Amino acid sequence: MDVLGAVTVMLVGLWVFLPAMLPNSAAVVFGGGTKMDFGRSWRGKRIFGDGKSFRGFFGGAFSGIALGMILIGISHVFDPVDHWGYGQLWQCAGTVCALSFGAVLGDLSGAFIKRRLGMERGQKAPILDQYDFVAGALLVTALFFPGWVYGTYIEGWNILALIFLILIMFGIHRIANMVGFKAGLKKEPW
Repeated sequence: MDVLGAVTVMLVGLWVFLPAMLPNSAAVVFGGGTKMDFGRSWRGKRIFGDGKSFRGFFGGAFSGIALGMILIGISHVFDPVDHWGYGQLWQCAGTVCALSFGAVLGDLSGAFIKRRLGMERGQKAPILDQYDFVAGALLVTALFFPGWVYGTYIEGWNILALIFLILIMFGIHRIANMVGFKAGLKKEPW
């Protein structure tokens, strides 16, 4: 594979992953209201904490789905067969839903783990904070569309797309949180 081919693989991997990158940021905007754990505890610690609400969860997931539908619409104009990596049209909507809901489920799982470790809301958890939604998005999507995840991020040179995502996600996560902090939407800049 030449350099241009490798860059294309990485950019396609990033492009199709965008619906998984929006939900956590959008959840901050939509958040508030009823907490997902209803304020309950398990073994003396909150299950998820005050930072996880139903409005944030569904607002975040549906924001990712809306972004995915826009991306599919754009790609359909230029590539009506593969939709720039999303696959055939019947599969596109399902993939976008799996990526979006997987991202918020991954973030929710991260909050669950942080509470079990006795960490407070907003406390730094390097690696977990940056990659919980990535793992959730890929695992949930692999559950429903294993061939798509394998073909997009694992098979052959497409592993470059996964490596690229992992490498840039730390910086993207940090920038998104700093923007949210400056905008007054987050209490911590991480």
